[in-house]
Amino acid sequence: MGKIKVMKAIEQVEQLNHFIENQDSLPHLFSIWKDAKLGKTCFSSSLGQEDQVLTDYIFRNSLAVDVFTLDTGRLFQETYDTLSSTVQKYKREIKCYFPNQHDVEELTVQQGVNGFYDSVKKRKTCCSVRKILPLKRALANQSVWITGLRREQSQNRSDCSIFEYDAQFEIIKFNPLLNWTHKEIINYLDDHNVPQNKLHNKGYVSIGCAPCTRAVSPEEDHRAGRWWWETSQKECGLHKSNN
Repeated sequence: MGKIKVMKAIEQVEQLNHFIENQDSLPHLFSIWKDAKLGKTCFSSSLGQEDQVLTDYIFRNSLAVDVFTLDTGRLFQETYDTLSSTVQKYKREIKCYFPNQHDVEELTVQQGVNGFYDSVKKRKTCCSVRKILPLKRALANQSVWITGLRREQSQNRSDCSIFEYDAQFEIIKFNPLLNWTHKEIINYLDDHNVPQNKLHNKGYVSIGCAPCTRAVSPEEDHRAGRWWWETSQKECGLHKSNN
C-alpha cells in the first residue's frame, strides 16, 4: 500500500472512532462500518467464544462479510467439532486457510515436530508458517479485517482501538468486541444458543493449537494457557501492537 493510501486509511480510522461517541453496541458499530463503505470485509475466526459471538451476529444479520478460519494442522478435535456444528447451524461457509505444505515440511526438518518448545524464536517461526502466512493470503484484496479482540484479554491489547490501521498487514482492523467483558460474551452465547468449544467447560479460555494450549485456573490471566512454558507477551504475531 502506497504512502498516500496509508495516510487515507489512518484518517478514515480516526473519523470512524470519532463517530462511535461512546456507543459501542454491535448494531451501532456495524452501522458505522456499513455506512463508511470501506470495501471488501472479512472476519477471521479462531472459533473461540468471542469469535463465535461475531460469527452469530454476522450470519444472523446476513452481513456482507467473508468468514474464514486458519487451520494450522494442529488444532484440537473439539475445535473441528465447533467448526462443523457452526457451519451446520447457520448453513454458511467458513473458509479454511491452511499452511503451505512445503513450508511445513521445511519447518519440521529444521526444528522437528515439537521444536516450538525450545525457544520463543522457534515458536514464532512455527506460528509464522502455520498462521501468519496463511492469514496474509486470506487478507489479500480485503479492505477491512474484523477481529474478536478484547481489551480484557491481555495487557498487550489494552491500548487497541475499535477501528485501527494495522501496518503489518496494511489493512483497517475493526474490533467490535473490544470493550466487552467475558461475562457479556458468555451471556450472548447462551442467549443466542451459539455453538461453543467443549473445552471451555474444562478450563480452556483462550484456545489455539493443541500442543500450545492448556487449561487455566480462575485466578490466572485468560491467556496464561497459551504458550504456558514462555514468559512472553502471549502473542503469535497476528495482532502486533501498532505503536
